[in-house]
Amino acid sequence: MQWRLIAKARRILESESGAIVSDWGGKVPVVLAYPNSYAVGMSSLAMHSLYRWFNALPGVVCERAFAFLDGHPSPAEPLITLESQRPVRDAAVLAISASFEMDYFNIVSMLRRAGVPLRAEERRPEHPFVILGGPAVAANPEPLAILADAIVIGEAEALLGDLIACVRDSWGRERLSVLEGLGRLPGVYVPLIRSGEAVARQWVPDLDAYPTASSIVAPGAEFGDMHLIEISRGCGWGCRFCLAGYWYRPPRERSLELILDQARQGLGRLKKVGLVAAAVSDYSRIEELVLGLRNLGAEISVSSLRVAPLSPLLVQALAEGGSRTLTLAPEAGSERLRRVINKCVSHEDILRAATLAALHRLEALKLYFMVGLPGESEGDIEELIGLCREVKEVFPRKLVVNLTPFVPKAHTPFERVAMAPEPVLDERLVRVQEALSRMQVEVRAEPPREARVQGILARGDRRVGEALLGMRAPTPARWKAALHAQGLTEDEYLRERAPEEPLPWDFVDSRVAPAYLAAERRRAAEELVTGACIPVECSRCGVCTTKEQR
Repeated sequence: MQWRLIAKARRILESESGAIVSDWGGKVPVVLAYPNSYAVGMSSLAMHSLYRWFNALPGVVCERAFAFLDGHPSPAEPLITLESQRPVRDAAVLAISASFEMDYFNIVSMLRRAGVPLRAEERRPEHPFVILGGPAVAANPEPLAILADAIVIGEAEALLGDLIACVRDSWGRERLSVLEGLGRLPGVYVPLIRSGEAVARQWVPDLDAYPTASSIVAPGAEFGDMHLIEISRGCGWGCRFCLAGYWYRPPRERSLELILDQARQGLGRLKKVGLVAAAVSDYSRIEELVLGLRNLGAEISVSSLRVAPLSPLLVQALAEGGSRTLTLAPEAGSERLRRVINKCVSHEDILRAATLAALHRLEALKLYFMVGLPGESEGDIEELIGLCREVKEVFPRKLVVNLTPFVPKAHTPFERVAMAPEPVLDERLVRVQEALSRMQVEVRAEPPREARVQGILARGDRRVGEALLGMRAPTPARWKAALHAQGLTEDEYLRERAPEEPLPWDFVDSRVAPAYLAAERRRAAEELVTGACIPVECSRCGVCTTKEQR
């Protein structure tokens, strides 16, 4: 079994370009792990950037590991690195980047397969330091606190050198002084020694100081045919359900010149450039960027677009570059409900975008909606169906509708609201699916059962972590039984939280004022829209409190 795994890792490594294979002798070995498949992990810019930054540090060697290289592994299959096929447990640091709550199950499995004790308190000098990061775990660290030696709260770019310096001198001899050193770093939460102490989210004021782009050509990745470049971070629109929109405040952009320079470097290996941002169409110099990329001979792809504003030049460039699908996220079918969630796009904006997709003869239009949003009524569901009917009239080609149950997230205005009951979600999803299927619209829906698991993990506490660790084979299907074994119920975590009720993540200072979140929740109830954040002029939410921070 292990030889087959080694051979598989070597085949993947041979297919890549840009991987760094280095001798471990005399260096601090770091394993950068992604708790999902190789194909998904190598489509994450966090993996590319952290890999490059770690390997650039003096005296450090960084290799990658993934929950599975292809297919799902046996629980007995060892966890090895991709570059040298070494056991992951031999590293000094096991750094795991987790963006999605459902990957928590894979994190537990990876530690088991690596032979690393699940509980931080049970690890000995010979075990790696398990350091977690990513927006999901950082926003609410408590479900994974019992297995983490440290959790990075916020953006890690500026912290990496200090993290390694803490480990370098004491690795393999004792752990307490390393944990104490990590706990003194800004934005680093060490549950064993700083439980409940306030930790402030870190953010990078100047994105140009840390270029973020593909560092490895990985043909086996989901976006393996393109050179990915992050053009901006954060979003100023303030959709009240969106963790990314609040967690990555203030919104920041990279300079046009840096982006084009990174594109030139990537075009030496690939002909397509993938632009990555919360909403690529929001980039302030998007048309200049499109023209610059086209002058370089690049084909263009994008991670996501906002319904409005939507540049016709950008859509034209996507079509000419070979893109066949335009993806948009109205989120709600009625204008009333879009006001509730602060999704500032109109009915006309959506139809205009669909018309633009038809004009440039794109083959498919994909729309994302949520079901079970706060304040949602039966009438809102009917308006969602009606909107899709109108879109189908102006875009007669393939229309795909993705339906996702709303999951309340920490550090958003909806962090205290209840999640819709499963029977309600089931009924509404079935109603939309049946109506749209009659229109020959393809419908893809996330099962409410999985969304409820995500909701518990997103707003859970350490007891939820105990349930995770208590599962012999951690899978979402066995989740309800695992909670029951801990004396817990799903409704305990999915219910409405009172305004004065303490929350498990209260010690995490997102830098957005709690009073602002409460005010936004009241505005949602009144169906009032809040204008977009403009960092150089706005200090409403509390992030940009001083000129220096801006």
